[in-house]
Amino acid sequence: MSLPLPAQTQTLYAELLDRLAAESARRSIGKAPGTFTKKIVSGEAYLYFQFSEPGGRQRQVYLGRKSPALERLVARFKDERPEREKEVADIERLCAQVSAGGGWAMGAGPARVLKSFSDAGVFDAGTVLVGTHAFGVIGNLLGVRWTSANLRTHDVDLAAVSLLAASEGARTDAPGALERLSMGFLPVPGLDHRHPSTSFKVRGEALRVDFLTPGTEGAPVRVPSLGTAAQPLSGMDYLIENPERAAVTDAGGFLVLVPAPARMAVHKLLVAQQRPAYEQTKSAKDLSQAAELLDALAGLRPGDLRLAAAALRKKGMGARLERAVKNLLARHPEAAAAAKRLGT
Repeated sequence: MSLPLPAQTQTLYAELLDRLAAESARRSIGKAPGTFTKKIVSGEAYLYFQFSEPGGRQRQVYLGRKSPALERLVARFKDERPEREKEVADIERLCAQVSAGGGWAMGAGPARVLKSFSDAGVFDAGTVLVGTHAFGVIGNLLGVRWTSANLRTHDVDLAAVSLLAASEGARTDAPGALERLSMGFLPVPGLDHRHPSTSFKVRGEALRVDFLTPGTEGAPVRVPSLGTAAQPLSGMDYLIENPERAAVTDAGGFLVLVPAPARMAVHKLLVAQQRPAYEQTKSAKDLSQAAELLDALAGLRPGDLRLAAAALRKKGMGARLERAVKNLLARHPEAAAAAKRLGT
Protein backbone atom coordinates (compact mmCIF):
# COMPACT_ATOMS: atom_id res chain seq x y z
CA MET A 1 0.00 0.00 0.00
CA SER A 2 1.00 3.64 -0.40
CA LEU A 3 3.09 5.53 2.14
CA PRO A 4 2.52 9.19 3.06
CA LEU A 5 5.12 11.69 1.94
CA PRO A 6 6.66 13.77 4.74
CA ALA A 7 4.48 16.70 5.75
CA GLN A 8 7.18 19.16 4.66
CA THR A 9 7.29 17.59 1.19
CA GLN A 10 3.51 17.84 0.87
CA THR A 11 3.70 21.52 1.84
CA LEU A 12 6.43 22.17 -0.72
CA TYR A 13 4.41 20.43 -3.43
CA ALA A 14 1.35 22.54 -2.61
CA GLU A 15 3.49 25.67 -2.90
CA LEU A 16 4.92 24.44 -6.21
CA LEU A 17 1.44 23.83 -7.58
CA ASP A 18 0.34 27.33 -6.54
CA ARG A 19 3.43 28.95 -8.06
CA LEU A 20 3.02 27.14 -11.37
CA ALA A 21 -0.68 28.01 -11.49
CA ALA A 22 0.11 31.67 -10.83
CA GLU A 23 2.80 31.64 -13.50
CA SER A 24 0.38 30.08 -15.97
CA ALA A 25 -2.23 32.74 -15.25
CA ARG A 26 0.24 35.59 -15.51
CA ARG A 27 0.75 36.71 -19.09
CA SER A 28 4.03 38.60 -19.18
CA ILE A 29 6.50 39.28 -21.97
CA GLY A 30 9.22 38.68 -19.40
CA LYS A 31 8.29 34.97 -19.55
CA ALA A 32 9.42 34.72 -23.17
CA PRO A 33 12.54 32.46 -23.30
CA GLY A 34 14.76 34.55 -25.57
CA THR A 35 16.30 37.95 -26.29
CA PHE A 36 15.82 40.85 -28.66
CA THR A 37 18.48 41.44 -31.24
CA LYS A 38 19.05 44.26 -33.74
CA LYS A 39 20.29 44.13 -37.32
CA ILE A 40 21.39 47.07 -39.44
CA VAL A 41 20.38 46.82 -43.10
CA SER A 42 21.17 49.73 -45.45
CA GLY A 43 21.49 52.05 -42.48
CA GLU A 44 18.11 51.04 -41.00
CA ALA A 45 17.70 49.15 -37.72
CA TYR A 46 15.44 46.09 -37.63
CA LEU A 47 14.46 44.14 -34.54
CA TYR A 48 14.25 40.35 -34.15
CA PHE A 49 13.40 38.08 -31.24
CA GLN A 50 15.91 35.24 -30.87
CA PHE A 51 15.16 32.06 -28.93
CA SER A 52 16.02 28.37 -28.65
CA GLU A 53 13.46 25.72 -29.58
CA PRO A 54 13.06 22.71 -27.24
CA GLY A 55 15.48 20.70 -29.38
CA GLY A 56 18.15 23.38 -29.04
CA ARG A 57 17.86 24.91 -32.52
CA GLN A 58 18.22 28.71 -32.59
CA ARG A 59 15.47 30.71 -34.27
CA GLN A 60 14.88 34.39 -35.00
CA VAL A 61 11.47 35.99 -35.50
CA TYR A 62 11.33 39.25 -37.42
CA LEU A 63 9.47 41.98 -35.52
CA GLY A 64 9.89 44.97 -37.80
CA ARG A 65 11.78 48.21 -38.30
CA LYS A 66 12.88 49.88 -35.09
CA SER A 67 10.09 52.14 -33.81
CA PRO A 68 8.97 53.78 -30.54
CA ALA A 69 6.40 51.00 -30.03
CA LEU A 70 9.02 48.27 -30.41
CA GLU A 71 11.43 50.15 -28.16
CA ARG A 72 8.75 50.23 -25.45
CA LEU A 73 8.30 46.48 -25.90
CA VAL A 74 12.04 45.90 -25.45
CA ALA A 75 12.12 48.13 -22.37
CA ARG A 76 9.21 46.24 -20.81
CA PHE A 77 10.94 42.94 -21.53
CA LYS A 78 14.12 44.13 -19.80
CA ASP A 79 12.15 45.37 -16.78
CA GLU A 80 10.27 42.11 -16.31
CA ARG A 81 13.06 39.65 -17.10
CA PRO A 82 14.80 39.81 -13.66
CA GLU A 83 11.48 39.04 -11.94
CA ARG A 84 10.94 36.12 -14.29
CA GLU A 85 14.42 34.72 -13.67
CA LYS A 86 13.84 34.79 -9.91
CA GLU A 87 10.48 33.07 -10.39
CA VAL A 88 12.08 30.31 -12.48
CA ALA A 89 14.81 29.81 -9.88
CA ASP A 90 12.24 29.54 -7.08
CA ILE A 91 10.19 26.97 -9.01
CA GLU A 92 13.28 24.90 -9.82
CA ARG A 93 14.24 24.99 -6.13
CA LEU A 94 10.79 23.75 -5.13
CA CYS A 95 10.97 20.93 -7.69
CA ALA A 96 14.32 19.80 -6.31
CA GLN A 97 13.03 19.92 -2.74
CA VAL A 98 9.93 17.87 -3.56
CA SER A 99 12.06 15.24 -5.31
CA ALA A 100 14.59 15.17 -2.46
CA GLY A 101 11.70 14.74 -0.03
CA GLY A 102 10.51 11.54 -1.70
CA GLY A 103 8.31 12.91 -4.47
CA TRP A 104 7.97 10.85 -7.64
CA ALA A 105 10.02 11.77 -10.73
CA MET A 106 9.13 10.51 -14.20
CA GLY A 107 12.50 10.60 -15.93
CA ALA A 108 14.19 12.84 -18.49
CA GLY A 109 12.74 11.60 -21.79
CA PRO A 110 9.02 11.62 -20.94
CA ALA A 111 9.47 14.86 -19.01
CA ARG A 112 10.99 16.61 -22.03
CA VAL A 113 8.07 15.48 -24.17
CA LEU A 114 5.43 16.62 -21.69
CA LYS A 115 7.20 19.94 -21.06
CA SER A 116 7.13 20.59 -24.81
CA PHE A 117 3.40 19.80 -24.86
CA SER A 118 2.85 22.09 -21.88
CA ASP A 119 4.71 24.94 -23.58
CA ALA A 120 2.65 24.36 -26.74
CA GLY A 121 -0.63 24.72 -24.80
CA VAL A 122 -1.67 21.08 -25.22
CA PHE A 123 -2.90 20.81 -21.62
CA ASP A 124 -4.50 24.26 -21.74
CA ALA A 125 -6.63 22.86 -24.58
CA GLY A 126 -8.00 20.18 -22.26
CA THR A 127 -5.74 17.24 -23.08
CA VAL A 128 -5.29 14.85 -20.14
CA LEU A 129 -2.20 12.81 -19.24
CA VAL A 130 -3.27 9.21 -18.61
CA GLY A 131 -1.53 5.89 -18.00
CA THR A 132 1.34 5.13 -15.64
CA HIS A 133 2.83 8.63 -15.83
CA ALA A 134 -0.49 10.06 -14.64
CA PHE A 135 -0.49 7.51 -11.79
CA GLY A 136 2.97 8.71 -10.71
CA VAL A 137 1.98 12.38 -10.88
CA ILE A 138 -1.20 11.69 -8.88
CA GLY A 139 0.93 10.24 -6.09
CA ASN A 140 2.59 13.63 -5.57
CA LEU A 141 -0.80 15.34 -5.86
CA LEU A 142 -2.24 13.15 -3.08
CA GLY A 143 0.91 13.41 -0.97
CA VAL A 144 1.79 9.71 -1.09
CA ARG A 145 4.65 7.53 -2.29
CA TRP A 146 3.52 4.55 -4.35
CA THR A 147 5.07 1.18 -3.55
CA SER A 148 3.92 -0.45 -6.80
CA ALA A 149 6.64 -1.92 -8.98
CA ASN A 150 6.99 -1.02 -12.66
CA LEU A 151 6.34 2.70 -12.29
CA ARG A 152 8.94 3.35 -14.94
CA THR A 153 7.58 3.44 -18.47
CA HIS A 154 8.61 5.01 -21.77
CA ASP A 155 5.01 5.24 -23.01
CA VAL A 156 3.44 8.69 -22.81
CA ASP A 157 -0.36 8.47 -23.12
CA LEU A 158 -2.52 11.52 -23.77
CA ALA A 159 -6.28 11.69 -24.13
CA ALA A 160 -8.52 14.45 -25.49
CA VAL A 161 -12.14 14.74 -26.57
CA SER A 162 -12.33 14.78 -30.37
CA LEU A 163 -14.83 17.67 -30.48
CA LEU A 164 -13.20 19.70 -27.70
CA ALA A 165 -11.83 22.47 -29.91
CA ALA A 166 -14.78 24.39 -31.21
CA SER A 167 -12.69 27.48 -31.80
CA GLU A 168 -9.32 28.17 -33.33
CA GLY A 169 -8.00 29.37 -29.99
CA ALA A 170 -8.33 25.89 -28.47
CA ARG A 171 -6.26 24.18 -31.16
CA THR A 172 -2.67 23.09 -30.65
CA ASP A 173 -0.02 21.31 -32.70
CA ALA A 174 1.11 18.26 -30.74
CA PRO A 175 3.11 16.72 -33.63
CA GLY A 176 4.85 20.07 -34.09
CA ALA A 177 5.78 20.13 -30.42
CA LEU A 178 7.40 16.70 -30.85
CA GLU A 179 9.24 17.80 -33.97
CA ARG A 180 10.67 20.86 -32.24
CA LEU A 181 12.29 18.58 -29.68
CA SER A 182 14.60 17.20 -32.41
CA MET A 183 14.54 13.81 -30.68
CA GLY A 184 13.71 11.90 -33.85
CA PHE A 185 10.01 11.20 -33.31
CA LEU A 186 8.34 9.55 -36.32
CA PRO A 187 4.70 8.54 -36.88
CA VAL A 188 4.03 4.86 -36.22
CA PRO A 189 2.18 3.35 -39.20
CA GLY A 190 -1.19 1.83 -38.32
CA LEU A 191 -2.27 -1.69 -39.16
CA ASP A 192 -4.44 -0.19 -41.90
CA HIS A 193 -2.35 2.13 -44.09
CA ARG A 194 -5.48 4.13 -44.93
CA HIS A 195 -5.76 5.33 -41.34
CA PRO A 196 -3.69 8.20 -39.92
CA SER A 197 -1.12 7.45 -37.24
CA THR A 198 -2.09 7.93 -33.61
CA SER A 199 1.36 7.20 -32.20
CA PHE A 200 4.86 8.65 -32.51
CA LYS A 201 8.07 6.87 -31.60
CA VAL A 202 11.80 7.53 -31.54
CA ARG A 203 13.44 5.03 -33.88
CA GLY A 204 15.60 2.52 -32.03
CA GLU A 205 14.38 3.66 -28.61
CA ALA A 206 11.48 2.75 -26.33
CA LEU A 207 10.10 6.30 -25.97
CA ARG A 208 6.64 6.47 -27.51
CA VAL A 209 3.67 8.88 -27.47
CA ASP A 210 0.11 7.60 -27.95
CA PHE A 211 -2.92 9.82 -28.53
CA LEU A 212 -6.30 8.54 -27.33
CA THR A 213 -9.88 9.79 -27.38
CA PRO A 214 -13.25 8.59 -26.08
CA GLY A 215 -15.37 6.51 -28.41
CA THR A 216 -16.09 3.06 -29.73
CA GLU A 217 -12.88 1.26 -30.56
CA GLY A 218 -12.26 1.31 -34.28
CA ALA A 219 -10.68 3.61 -36.84
CA PRO A 220 -8.70 6.65 -35.61
CA VAL A 221 -10.45 10.02 -35.55
CA ARG A 222 -9.13 13.54 -35.94
CA VAL A 223 -8.76 15.55 -32.72
CA PRO A 224 -8.61 19.28 -33.53
CA SER A 225 -7.34 20.21 -30.06
CA LEU A 226 -4.22 18.08 -30.69
CA GLY A 227 -3.70 18.68 -34.39
CA THR A 228 -3.45 14.93 -34.98
CA ALA A 229 -5.48 11.72 -34.97
CA ALA A 230 -6.24 9.66 -31.87
CA GLN A 231 -7.34 6.12 -31.15
CA PRO A 232 -10.88 5.86 -29.74
CA LEU A 233 -11.19 3.80 -26.57
CA SER A 234 -14.36 2.96 -24.66
CA GLY A 235 -14.48 4.25 -21.10
CA MET A 236 -12.11 7.12 -21.85
CA ASP A 237 -14.92 9.66 -21.52
CA TYR A 238 -15.48 8.55 -17.92
CA LEU A 239 -11.76 8.69 -17.13
CA ILE A 240 -11.01 12.19 -18.38
CA GLU A 241 -14.18 13.96 -17.27
CA ASN A 242 -13.41 16.70 -14.70
CA PRO A 243 -9.61 16.26 -14.64
CA GLU A 244 -7.36 17.87 -12.03
CA ARG A 245 -4.36 20.13 -12.47
CA ALA A 246 -1.10 18.71 -11.14
CA ALA A 247 2.57 19.66 -11.09
CA VAL A 248 5.43 17.72 -12.66
CA THR A 249 8.73 18.23 -10.84
CA ASP A 250 10.97 17.24 -13.76
CA ALA A 251 12.23 19.53 -16.57
CA GLY A 252 12.12 22.62 -14.38
CA GLY A 253 8.50 22.14 -13.33
CA PHE A 254 5.30 22.49 -15.32
CA LEU A 255 1.57 21.82 -15.12
CA VAL A 256 -0.42 18.95 -16.62
CA LEU A 257 -3.98 17.70 -16.39
CA VAL A 258 -4.50 14.24 -14.87
CA PRO A 259 -7.69 12.21 -14.32
CA ALA A 260 -9.56 12.68 -11.07
CA PRO A 261 -7.78 10.13 -8.82
CA ALA A 262 -10.96 8.28 -7.83
CA ARG A 263 -12.05 7.90 -11.44
CA MET A 264 -8.60 6.62 -12.32
CA ALA A 265 -8.87 3.98 -9.59
CA VAL A 266 -12.24 2.80 -10.91
CA HIS A 267 -11.07 2.89 -14.52
CA LYS A 268 -8.02 0.79 -13.64
CA LEU A 269 -10.35 -1.85 -12.16
CA LEU A 270 -12.43 -1.99 -15.34
CA VAL A 271 -9.44 -2.08 -17.70
CA ALA A 272 -7.78 -4.88 -15.72
CA GLN A 273 -10.91 -6.97 -16.03
CA GLN A 274 -11.29 -6.61 -19.80
CA ARG A 275 -7.68 -7.19 -20.86
CA PRO A 276 -7.11 -10.33 -22.97
CA ALA A 277 -5.17 -13.30 -21.62
CA TYR A 278 -1.92 -12.29 -23.32
CA GLU A 279 -1.96 -8.97 -21.38
CA GLN A 280 -2.15 -10.47 -17.90
CA THR A 281 1.07 -8.71 -16.87
CA LYS A 282 -0.56 -5.38 -17.68
CA SER A 283 -3.73 -6.49 -15.91
CA ALA A 284 -1.75 -7.26 -12.76
CA LYS A 285 -0.15 -3.81 -12.98
CA ASP A 286 -3.58 -2.18 -13.34
CA LEU A 287 -4.88 -3.98 -10.25
CA SER A 288 -1.80 -3.12 -8.21
CA GLN A 289 -2.17 0.57 -9.06
CA ALA A 290 -5.93 0.48 -8.44
CA ALA A 291 -5.36 -1.07 -4.99
CA GLU A 292 -2.91 1.66 -4.02
CA LEU A 293 -5.20 4.41 -5.30
CA LEU A 294 -8.15 3.01 -3.38
CA ASP A 295 -6.08 2.72 -0.21
CA ALA A 296 -4.85 6.30 -0.43
CA LEU A 297 -8.22 7.77 -1.35
CA ALA A 298 -10.10 5.85 1.37
CA GLY A 299 -8.14 7.86 3.91
CA LEU A 300 -7.77 11.16 2.06
CA ARG A 301 -10.85 11.53 -0.16
CA PRO A 302 -13.41 8.83 0.72
CA GLY A 303 -16.28 10.85 -0.71
CA ASP A 304 -14.55 10.98 -4.10
CA LEU A 305 -14.67 7.19 -4.33
CA ARG A 306 -18.42 7.15 -3.69
CA LEU A 307 -18.97 9.85 -6.33
CA ALA A 308 -16.79 8.05 -8.88
CA ALA A 309 -18.71 4.80 -8.36
CA ALA A 310 -22.04 6.60 -8.56
CA ALA A 311 -21.04 8.24 -11.85
CA LEU A 312 -20.22 4.82 -13.30
CA ARG A 313 -23.53 3.35 -12.15
CA LYS A 314 -25.36 6.21 -13.86
CA LYS A 315 -23.83 4.91 -17.08
CA GLY A 316 -25.41 1.51 -16.41
CA MET A 317 -22.08 -0.09 -15.51
CA GLY A 318 -22.78 -1.05 -11.90
CA ALA A 319 -22.60 -4.78 -12.62
CA ARG A 320 -19.22 -4.37 -14.32
CA LEU A 321 -17.93 -2.51 -11.29
CA GLU A 322 -19.10 -5.30 -8.98
CA ARG A 323 -17.24 -7.89 -11.07
CA ALA A 324 -14.16 -5.68 -11.28
CA VAL A 325 -14.01 -5.31 -7.48
CA LYS A 326 -14.28 -9.08 -7.04
CA ASN A 327 -11.42 -9.46 -9.51
CA LEU A 328 -9.37 -6.96 -7.46
CA LEU A 329 -10.01 -8.66 -4.13
CA ALA A 330 -9.04 -12.05 -5.51
CA ARG A 331 -5.50 -10.69 -5.95
CA HIS A 332 -5.44 -7.88 -3.38
CA PRO A 333 -7.58 -8.89 -0.38
CA GLU A 334 -5.86 -6.13 1.61
CA ALA A 335 -7.88 -3.62 -0.45
CA ALA A 336 -11.24 -4.89 0.90
CA ALA A 337 -11.78 -2.06 3.38
CA ALA A 338 -10.97 0.63 0.82
CA ALA A 339 -13.13 -1.02 -1.87
CA LYS A 340 -16.17 -0.71 0.43
CA ARG A 341 -16.02 3.03 -0.21
CA LEU A 342 -17.22 2.23 -3.73
CA GLY A 343 -20.45 0.93 -2.28
CA THR A 344 -19.86 -2.64 -3.45
